[in-house]
Order: sequence, then C-alpha cells, then structure tokens
Amino acid sequence: MKLKFILLITYSAIWFYLAIDPWYRDDWLLENLLVFMALPILVWADKRIGFSALSLWMLFIFFTLHGIGAHYTYSEMPWFSYITDIFEFKRNHYDRLIHFLYGFLLFLPFYEVFLPFQQSKHSTLLFTFLFLFASSGVYEVIEWLATETTHSELGTAFLGTQGDQWDAQKDMLCGHFGSLLGLLFWYRRKVP
Repeated sequence: MKLKFILLITYSAIWFYLAIDPWYRDDWLLENLLVFMALPILVWADKRIGFSALSLWMLFIFFTLHGIGAHYTYSEMPWFSYITDIFEFKRNHYDRLIHFLYGFLLFLPFYEVFLPFQQSKHSTLLFTFLFLFASSGVYEVIEWLATETTHSELGTAFLGTQGDQWDAQKDMLCGHFGSLLGLLFWYRRKVP
C-alpha cells in the first residue's frame, strides 16, 4: 500500500510539473487524454486485483516517460536529440521507444489484469500478447481520428510522423516487438 501511494504522489508531482508550460499546449492535452482515461481504470483494476510491486513500477515508468514525451512532443524530445545526432538519424526516435515500451513494460500489468478471467497462465500470456498487439494498431487509428476531429493543424506535432509516411506502421511494429519480447520474457520467467 505504501508503494502505491508513493508512486502515485510522485507521478502526480511529475505530471503537474510537466503540465507547466508544455511546448505545445493543445498537443499536450491530446496526449494526456490517454492518462485521463487510463488512470481511473488502473485504480479500479488495482482495487480488484492488486497489482504487484513490479507492475506498479512498470506502470509508473511508462506513464512518466509518456508524460515527458507529451511535455516536449514525441517528435521534438530534446533528450533524444543527441542520439539522433550521434547516429545521424533523420528523425527523433523517442516515440518509437515509447511504443516499444508500451508492449514491453505494460505486459505484466495487463497479464495481472487478465489472469483472473483466463483458464491458465499460458492462455493469459497469449491473450495479453494479442491484446497489446491489437491495441498498438487501434491506438494509431484513434490517434489519427483524434487529431482529425479535434485539431487537424496539430497533425505533425501530435502524430509525430516527421515526414515518414510509414510512421504509424513502424510505431505499431515497435509496439508489436515490445509485446513479443514481453511474452517471451515472462514465459521464460514463468510468471506467477
């Protein structure tokens, strides 16, 4: 219980700090729709199943990294600029990292949510993998629709395509790869 409280208070402090003067306020708001929808669901899920300490840490890390991306925009993340320069990338890959971490870091929390509803641990692992795999694609469609219906002028900042017509597909691939790695990792570790 103490860990949940500490992580929630710490995340709230980080979130409020990042809410102060983000680079693009409208983009920040769109990015945080995910947080506004997900946190109440996660609190409800935790009351029902009780996330493990490791899952709580994974959720905290993911949401913190997402908050940082929302503050700067994923395509202009300054902390990744030096990586872009060193490797002479044509784009900032912070968004790809977050898509990968969506599949990998959220594997255990979703596994714990789905476990009570499945027949076995193996079926839960498979269901979690398929859920994360599918939701990576669904998120890209929702992201596009949200941009088109609310602020179409934010397209480049919010979608973060950075001139790549295959950006959505590559983001999905990163999420798919993260969830596949999560499946293999937790299968080998023989999750509880």
